[in-house]
Amino acid sequence: MIPVTVHAFISAPREDLYDFIADFGARPAWCDHFMEDYRLAHPRATGEGAGARYLLAAPGYRHYVETTLVKAEKPVGMVERLHGGRNGRSRGELTWELSREGVGLTRVAVTLEWRPGTPREAFKEKLGGRRWTRRQLKSALERLRVIFEERPDGPLARVSIAGFEPLRSPRFGASPRAARG
Repeated sequence: MIPVTVHAFISAPREDLYDFIADFGARPAWCDHFMEDYRLAHPRATGEGAGARYLLAAPGYRHYVETTLVKAEKPVGMVERLHGGRNGRSRGELTWELSREGVGLTRVAVTLEWRPGTPREAFKEKLGGRRWTRRQLKSALERLRVIFEERPDGPLARVSIAGFEPLRSPRFGASPRAARG
């Protein structure tokens, strides 16, 4: 697939935007219009190694996608590695770039590269997958802009790991003493 790139200008400090975008637990607040059944893959929702899984609700072709944050360079940008589709054969990369454009103004650019793993997925992509992806990413950036510039009244949607019990966190790699407090 030819990479899909979308950008937006948001009146917010680059560091605040980076922290919000890198937090996978906050992603449903601005991406839930095309990501359904969103859940974290690990209790740690930020930083390298954080991951999530969601159902990509594309018309005529719904499939699960798993994403992992593989490179994080605060506040410049981050790279997420994606895989999903039929039997997890499709691979991709989501690159976020944040650049300062002026006092309190940040340019957020997101680039999605997706390589279909089967001929069926390649065919579905040719039927409008790029247009749909561009439209959804553009809407997501607009919703992100609204969150930072217009400050919604209520709390933002967040997600946590299903069934996470802090006292049992050693199975996820954390110390039980650190989980208790």
